[in-house]
Amino acid sequence: LRLNGFTHRMQRMREKTDKMEESKAMRKLRVCVATCNRADYSKLAPIMFGIKANPDEFELEVVVLGSHLIDDYGNTFRMIEQDDFDIGSKLHTIVRGEDEAAMVESVGLALVKLPDVLHRLRPDVLVVHGDRFDALALATAAALMNIRILHLEGGEVSGTIDDSIRHAISKLAHYHACCTRTAEQHLIAMCEDHTRILLAGCPSYDKLLAAHHRDDYMDIIRNWLGDNVKEDNYIVALQHPVTTDIKNSIKIYELMLDALISFNKRTLVLFPNIDAGSKEMVRVMRKKGVEQHPNFRAVKHVPFEQFIQLVCHAGAMIGNSSCGVREAGAFGTPVINLGSRQTGRETGENVLHVRDADTQNKIYHALELQFGKRYPCSKIYGDGNAVPRILKFLQTIDLDEPLQKTFCFPPVKEWDISQDIDHILETQSALAVDLGGTNLRVAIVSMRGKIVKKYTQANPKTYEARIELILKMCAEAVFDAVHLNCRILGVGVSTGGRVNPQEGVILHSTKLIQEWSSIDIRTPISDALHLPVWVDNDGNCAALAEKKFGHGKGVENFVTIITGTGIGGGIIQHNELIHGSTFCAAELGHIMVSLDGPECMCGSRGCIEAYASGMALQKEAKRLHDEELLEVEGMVDLKKAESISAIHLINAARLGNRKAEAVLRTAGMALGVGIVNILHMVNPSLVILSGVLAAHYQAPVQQVIDQRALTSAQSIQVLTSDLEEPALLGAASMVLDYTTRRIY
Repeated sequence: LRLNGFTHRMQRMREKTDKMEESKAMRKLRVCVATCNRADYSKLAPIMFGIKANPDEFELEVVVLGSHLIDDYGNTFRMIEQDDFDIGSKLHTIVRGEDEAAMVESVGLALVKLPDVLHRLRPDVLVVHGDRFDALALATAAALMNIRILHLEGGEVSGTIDDSIRHAISKLAHYHACCTRTAEQHLIAMCEDHTRILLAGCPSYDKLLAAHHRDDYMDIIRNWLGDNVKEDNYIVALQHPVTTDIKNSIKIYELMLDALISFNKRTLVLFPNIDAGSKEMVRVMRKKGVEQHPNFRAVKHVPFEQFIQLVCHAGAMIGNSSCGVREAGAFGTPVINLGSRQTGRETGENVLHVRDADTQNKIYHALELQFGKRYPCSKIYGDGNAVPRILKFLQTIDLDEPLQKTFCFPPVKEWDISQDIDHILETQSALAVDLGGTNLRVAIVSMRGKIVKKYTQANPKTYEARIELILKMCAEAVFDAVHLNCRILGVGVSTGGRVNPQEGVILHSTKLIQEWSSIDIRTPISDALHLPVWVDNDGNCAALAEKKFGHGKGVENFVTIITGTGIGGGIIQHNELIHGSTFCAAELGHIMVSLDGPECMCGSRGCIEAYASGMALQKEAKRLHDEELLEVEGMVDLKKAESISAIHLINAARLGNRKAEAVLRTAGMALGVGIVNILHMVNPSLVILSGVLAAHYQAPVQQVIDQRALTSAQSIQVLTSDLEEPALLGAASMVLDYTTRRIY
């Protein structure tokens, strides 16, 4: 009997266990999707449709809050209802004011209202999207109420307060569905468990790639922009405030509207989102009369399916919306991204950045460059299969697993922690090479323009010896960089003569550097060091140095003139270095200022270099010395000097030598006349004199400009460079800027 009783109890236990497992298998996963605005609904809707299409696996609850429920932003909750979703809760969480305080109060109001809703719905998983302040409130409430969170689009970088909010949500979330491989690596670097990260792609791509080629797209375009609008002949504009720099983002918005008005193309302008600063942006739009302008159509909301078609067939998209750097790439639509809001986002080649959007002309020129182009379609953010992956990922969630998150911290060495800190603070640097007529110099230059270490040797006379010495010095610098905690990103080479920077070839050298024409300098250095190499003329490098580290920083148009052994320079026009069709632009030393002047080393006569270079002044100093007309009272005995130089001429002029004064006056006049010609040709806003003779020429050049330049050019400022090593810094800047070369 006892044996029968024991057997009976065991059978009942097995039956109870089987029923529990069967109940677990039959139980649906209750998924709550919370949407805050029109943008995140475009990403969440495909997932919601997928969940709804699988009623045996999932139970869907929908919570709507944020700007969805505000009339000024289109009452976009209606499109959720039109998509036939039952909205379980509508939470009015926005405190109006559109400033920083209102955003904080909105988060607080959401945190007050959400607990009741989440307690009533009791979801197994809450799906939260992106980086909005509303989403932060959702994630905070769910985490504190022990509800599992799936975060979409974590790990991305965009450069504003959105980054901080996005990463904060990622730390609260238990599971992650990210869009790109880089975002996945960022999440892993943030110590998130890689087994809980799904590389899914962007859910909106599932819809936009499927709806890419609609037959009725022209009907949609005409409905929003009028009957006379043609495909590829209109612009979509969408600009949001940057909450960390509201004043500047409003200025950019005003400049964008001015540029669009001048560009004179039919334009669809969408209202900005509800972030702090949006009220001021709308005020600017109405002050400009955009809503009444015949070329513009201003709207609060466009349904996503129709918005896709408008972006797909636009001549360009402009603004700072993530749609421009994400969805527009799938169509190859040209995009002009303004300001810092999307800094750090992965983009296709269709995006032209105008990060310093400080003038209307700059934005207008960007429109000229981009409008009407077509680029290869990019699938950086998805391949159209994100939703099936996310649904499978949801099905793998084990509700019996401990709710407490675990973080995957990297191992930390137990000994001297300063070693780890040094590694973290490793300085990104460039290797700069300057090939002068006398010396060969190599330097390690940090990202901020600090010369960490410099090496100098006499420049050999032959090609073989010169290449051998360059490689030896560079290898020594790379070795030292490790101990100096510098990470070398590449090598920049500055050299005299005419250079093809695209091929890394020195085409023709100056007479000061022998055996240095038709030389491929890039290949041997790159092969030896396994680093990328950039090469340019020393004058161009001086201009690049000023652009990154000197007076030219933030200046759109300026000219740099080197006054040294020779005369050279570089021209920056619309923030770009001018090379010319045969790479001899900005040979400023060979501008002719006289038809029968002294002979120049180039073989011509009357060049600026023949009057004002160090060699020309040295030649005149020697002539005066030979005629015993150079030395005056107060000068060092010239008989003791090893050689007569330009410095002796300058010193003699300072001490009242009229002959020396006349030579310098002529040199200053020649340089000044040449610069006046430059002002009249390219009309820069600034002239920077660089090199050892710069300080001596500033006053006479300014005087010639005041006397001889057109009235409109007389206000142009002439400054002397503050940079001690322009050639090395310019060579370094080519390397340090290479990761962001597509900045306009």
